[in-house]
Parts: sequence; C-alpha cells; structure tokens
Amino acid sequence: MATRQDPDHEPSVKEATPFDVELGQTQEHAEEQVIKVLDYAKRAQWLRAAVLGANDGLLSTASLMMGVGAVKRDAKTMILTGIAGLVAGACSMAIGELVSVYSQYDIEMAQMKRESRTQNMGAEELDAEKEKLPNPWQAAGASALAFAVGALVPLLGAAFVKDYGVRVGVVIGVVSIALLGFGWLGAVLGKAPVVKSSLRVLAGGWLAMGVTFGLTKLVGSTGL
Repeated sequence: MATRQDPDHEPSVKEATPFDVELGQTQEHAEEQVIKVLDYAKRAQWLRAAVLGANDGLLSTASLMMGVGAVKRDAKTMILTGIAGLVAGACSMAIGELVSVYSQYDIEMAQMKRESRTQNMGAEELDAEKEKLPNPWQAAGASALAFAVGALVPLLGAAFVKDYGVRVGVVIGVVSIALLGFGWLGAVLGKAPVVKSSLRVLAGGWLAMGVTFGLTKLVGSTGL
C-alpha cells in the first residue's frame, strides 16, 4: 500500500546527481591542472636561471681568456686566467644571489608575520608557509655551480693544446657550440624562436670575445 509523502518534508540527505559528480570531478581536474602549471613554471624558472648562469660563466671566462691570450700567448697564463675568472665569477654570482634572495626572503617573512597577526595563523601554518619561500643558500649554491659549469667549457678546451693559434681556435669552437646549446635551451624554456635566439646568443658571444681580444691587444701594444 503506497503511502502519501508530506510535501513539507525534505529528505535529510540530498542525493548527488550525475551532474553534480561530473562537475566536482571537473573542478578537481582543473585544480590539478593549475597546480601542474605552477609547478612547471617554477621548474622552468629555475632551469632558465641555471642556463643564464652557465652562459654567463661560459662567455665571461672565455672572453677573459681571449683577452689575456691576446698579449700572453703561453698556455699556462691563459689557463690560470680562466681559473681565476671561474673562481671570482662563481663567488660573485653566489654572493649576489645570496644577498638578493635574502632580501626577498626578509620582505616576504615580514609580510607573512603581519598576515599571521591579522588572520590568527597558527605556528604550524606559519611554518608551512615558510617552507614555500626560496632558500637563499640553495639559490647561491645553484648560481655558483651553474657559472662554474659554463666556465669549465673554455678551460677544458684550452687545457690540452700547446700551439697558440690552435688553442685560440679550439676555444672559439667549443664556446660557439656551447653558446648555440645554451641559446637553444633558453629559447625552449622561454618558448621563443629557437633558431633566432640561438644565433643571437652566438653573435653576442662572438662580439664579446672579439671586443675583449681587440681592446686588450690594443692596450698591450701601447706598452702599458
């Protein structure tokens, strides 16, 4: 026997419709996609910074070696110059990155403390937010390492060649290949035209080495 339902009576639990389930799954999928995009952006930013640091180490060390090599043709002087450039440049990059990231860290920490007072954040929540901040020492180490990796390219190219002309040619060759590689990788990470970006980096590297070589040769010829 069928019972009559009270029109004023509402069920205590609302039954989920297929539309509600599908909508929830769509929202979860969208949130996952956003998280993946943010993670990819962070990784791409770190990789791009590493590529730029390695390119800086490559070009500055190679230009320094070419400049000194313009007036001192022996391999020992050229290699020692490259080593000095590697150490000095890596230290400079590390210190600069450390100071920069620490400044950013202090600013964000001050902002987080102000927000924690207004939003009554607990100690655990504050610690969790701290872990998301960039690590200054990690950034400094990464910058120094990237610079050193790039600087090793011209050093290894010149280390085993005794003849001056051949040594200069080898340095230019290995540096050119590395510049094209760094330009290609930077273009891929930045989603820029690969060929155009690579050639731009190569041309800039040749210009830097050429200007350094020419000016040092000019100054050396004056007898200073």
